[in-house]
Amino acid sequence: MKNFCLLILLSAILNIKGFSQGGVIILEGNYQGKNLYIQNPFGSGGVGFCITEILVNGNITTDEINSSAFEIDFKPHKLTIGEKVEIKIKHKVDCKPKVLNPEVLKPKSTFEVVSMTIDKDGTVKWSTRSETGKLTFAVEQFRWNKWVKVGEVEGVGTPSNNNYSFKITPHSGKNQIRVRQTDYTGQPRLSKPVDFISDVPDITFAPVKVSKDINFVASDKPVETMYEIYDQYGNVVKRGFGSTIDASNLTKGGYFLNYDNKMGEFIKK
Repeated sequence: MKNFCLLILLSAILNIKGFSQGGVIILEGNYQGKNLYIQNPFGSGGVGFCITEILVNGNITTDEINSSAFEIDFKPHKLTIGEKVEIKIKHKVDCKPKVLNPEVLKPKSTFEVVSMTIDKDGTVKWSTRSETGKLTFAVEQFRWNKWVKVGEVEGVGTPSNNNYSFKITPHSGKNQIRVRQTDYTGQPRLSKPVDFISDVPDITFAPVKVSKDINFVASDKPVETMYEIYDQYGNVVKRGFGSTIDASNLTKGGYFLNYDNKMGEFIKK
């Protein structure tokens, strides 16, 4: 009986302790030079504010949290632009504070291109500055009257000069290349395009009336190229890279073929 009473008492103590711990809101991102604004309601009993403690990268802040609204000032933490940051907002269990501008921790595309070159073998090199968060660079090549993504490179995300390179597959004639980043706003940030004239020979395809395979040739020799096949309704039915396309599984009818830097048409018999 005595042990049973002790067990009930211990259970009650644990329940009270668990209740007093309250909740935690965790925010992670990169420091962008801006502060966070917090809306801090009263507890459900109307006594005292909701937030009990705030930590930035494990360090307790000195912000005045006993207020209905305040900001988390990152300056005392001596963060650098683009540095990773974790914020823990501890609060009472019967209420919940609100972060008014969490987007300030999301990486934003701010890069500036210092230089950008491309060799005849298709190696693109570019140097940037003023990056404030890790975002992917999409490498795009202009062909078929549109910009086509041909690869990706992860950004470093720091304000100092950063160097990148990526090897594209050149097509015949004039090649144009650019890089693009898109952040949480959905608005792309673009570099100016660079161009060069490649040594790739002029590519053609055959046959125009297809029963099985489409072949790409240059100077009477098989040659690999990027391609896209569209049906009459504008739907992509095949996309790839190679010297031959297996068209045997296409239904009969007319198709549009993008290849090399050209656009053509063929009929599936």
